[in-house]
Amino acid sequence: MHMVWLLLLASYLIGSIPTALIVGRLLFGVDIRELGSKNPGATNTLRVLGKKSAIFVLLIDLAKGALATYLPIHFQVEVDPIYFGLLAVVGHCFPIFAGFRGGKAIATTAGALLISNLPLLIVAYLSFFAIIFLTKYVFFGSISVGLSMLAYSFYSPELDLDLIFLFFSFFLIYLHRSNIRNFILGIEPKINDKNLSKDRIPPKGGGNFKL
Repeated sequence: MHMVWLLLLASYLIGSIPTALIVGRLLFGVDIRELGSKNPGATNTLRVLGKKSAIFVLLIDLAKGALATYLPIHFQVEVDPIYFGLLAVVGHCFPIFAGFRGGKAIATTAGALLISNLPLLIVAYLSFFAIIFLTKYVFFGSISVGLSMLAYSFYSPELDLDLIFLFFSFFLIYLHRSNIRNFILGIEPKINDKNLSKDRIPPKGGGNFKL
């Protein structure tokens, strides 16, 4: 039992690594939480820091969820790995290493599902991209991830996580509350809004940016 708690703690700490914040500060000398949408995730990294930084942040945030989810498998702990992955997601959203000001869960959740449930990953992220394609709003796609996970669990005889995914859906709505408010006010930008390019900043040292 002690091993379970240690691995849960490790999962949270892995999730708490603030990838976008580190990239912003080391390579650009900025706090990404003060720029663009103010979200330290891959989408805002693309908006503010560019494609290379966004790909790097996306891959590391995916890896955080995947690594945390793999811990109970590696140590042969008989607890559903999804719990460890979701705790990494909580760490990503409320990171102890960054004043509990983190991202909005989507990349780290994908990493967790990659290890724990590949069919659920496919369903959730087909929904994610389809909703973004139809609405042009990223936050709608993000919220749909939780709702599609809930629907999948409800109809799947192999998965009994309805309550967890219901809570996760409300969690995503809470994380995107500012986007919802902006949408109601008519100021939430669409993914194809040309004004988003104005938020882009150059790297420190004038453009010799390499990862």
